[in-house]
Amino acid sequence: ELLLELGGWSRMFTARKKIVKEGDAQPDSFEEQVAQAIFDLQVQTDMKSDLQDLFITSAKEVEVSNGRKAIIIHVPFRLLKSFHRIQQRLIRELEKKFSGKHVTVIAQRRILPREVMR
Repeated sequence: ELLLELGGWSRMFTARKKIVKEGDAQPDSFEEQVAQAIFDLQVQTDMKSDLQDLFITSAKEVEVSNGRKAIIIHVPFRLLKSFHRIQQRLIRELEKKFSGKHVTVIAQRRILPREVMR
């Protein structure tokens, strides 16, 4: 039993590598669920090489029309092109895992002040 529990801990620890928050912020439970789903796709499907170096910065569940919910996944801007390469398969698999909720991937950008840009 102890070995099984440790196996679960190591799996959760590796899933935590799929979400990188700014500073020392801790991911909430929903963000951990999304990170775990992405990690599961990496382990269980042929997308392993595609998902290996990718991570998310946050995930939110928002309500859209008619009481339906959608999932918005924020990724670093520099990784957006890599996500676009596998977006169709990734979105399809995540929508299956999250029972038909719409999934959208959005880049998180940072606008720098003018004095830094020069």
